[in-house]
Amino acid sequence: MRPRTLDEIVGQEHLLAPGRALRQAIETDQVGSMVFWGPPGSGKTTLAEVIANTTMARFVGISAVSAGVADVRKVIQEAEHLRARLGRRTILFLDEIHRFSKSQQDAVLQAVERGIITLIGATTENPSFEVNSALLSRCRVYTLRPLTEAQLRLILRRAVEDVERGLGTLNVDLDPEAESALVRLSGGDARIALNGLELAASVAPVAEGRRRVSRALVEDAMQRQVLVHDRAGDAHYDVVSAFIKSMRGSDPDAALYWLARMIEAGEDPLFIVRRMVLLAAEDVGLADPQALVVTVAAQQAVHLVGMPEGYLPLAEAAVYLATAPKSNSAYAAYGRARAEVQATGTLPVPLHLRNAPTGLMRALEYGKGYEYIHDFEPDDLARFRQRYLPDGIRGGYFTPRAIGYEAKLVERMRQLRTARNQDERSQKR
Repeated sequence: MRPRTLDEIVGQEHLLAPGRALRQAIETDQVGSMVFWGPPGSGKTTLAEVIANTTMARFVGISAVSAGVADVRKVIQEAEHLRARLGRRTILFLDEIHRFSKSQQDAVLQAVERGIITLIGATTENPSFEVNSALLSRCRVYTLRPLTEAQLRLILRRAVEDVERGLGTLNVDLDPEAESALVRLSGGDARIALNGLELAASVAPVAEGRRRVSRALVEDAMQRQVLVHDRAGDAHYDVVSAFIKSMRGSDPDAALYWLARMIEAGEDPLFIVRRMVLLAAEDVGLADPQALVVTVAAQQAVHLVGMPEGYLPLAEAAVYLATAPKSNSAYAAYGRARAEVQATGTLPVPLHLRNAPTGLMRALEYGKGYEYIHDFEPDDLARFRQRYLPDGIRGGYFTPRAIGYEAKLVERMRQLRTARNQDERSQKR
């Protein structure tokens, strides 16, 4: 059922429509080194096989999952001999190129640089991160888009009708509800949709020479939706990013949806809760200090009870974080303090703040003038006049916001800074 020509490929019109550069390169057999980047089932391998059917060059396809450097070097050696004897090019199709380490990819780099091979790589992961930068700079990256619902339906209908390479000889009647189920359960992956159709058709009951594929049969054949969530790839980071942003944006429904997406796809629950702890400190912060307590408790609960029941404390904490008031004042304040440190370097610690465990240190006036705050009455503002920053550093990093619990800190910070500013003015007189 795999297409053999460009005209049979469904989707990717932005790359393969008449007049597009990639289509012209394939049709004129002027293909250069390139990387196809797209989600599973979007047609990367299919496009490579169409090139194999079109080109006059020798086409060799290997998978980085099962092949090693020795296999690549063998192809390169054969390509070098073929070019020297007959002047014929070799195209190496390296499927799942991201599975090769950067050092393994280096084995291909020199051959590409010398023009011994033309490389076509295929990957579901961002090539900016997964492909050696030197190798990537010598390749054109083509991004394949997920197939739309209409495109998946067209692929399924072609498969039902195709006598030569499809299911045409089985006389399949695909119910509209079954077709919709295949589209929904495939997650945009044509390969999953076609495999599900083939399995359902193979077990469909035969009546009067025809096989009726119903929605129930499709759902039974496919069992459940295959969730796209590679724990080491882009989908992993995209979904957790959506989860974090949903909680930050105070949308508990979206937070629960993305949480379920991760859990049902087998994501490590401790990875999830670690990100939640960071959000509690960074984005909820002092607007609700209890958020950090709740999230750490969720981490401990997940560790204690394990999965699958661990989704309960995760869901509770996700809803708490999503509905909590938000403030990043502590996060922003630390950023300003860090910038000050980077700009001013290691300024000396004021003498009155230094530790003085020995007589020599006390003789050098370490600790002299330090005021112990508990020696003051609670309503005595003079207790706030002690300076704790190095000379020349004014501070002012932390500015509380009048939201949630943090609103209580606004007046307190006003008192603190008023007292210290008064002390500074009195010292200047």
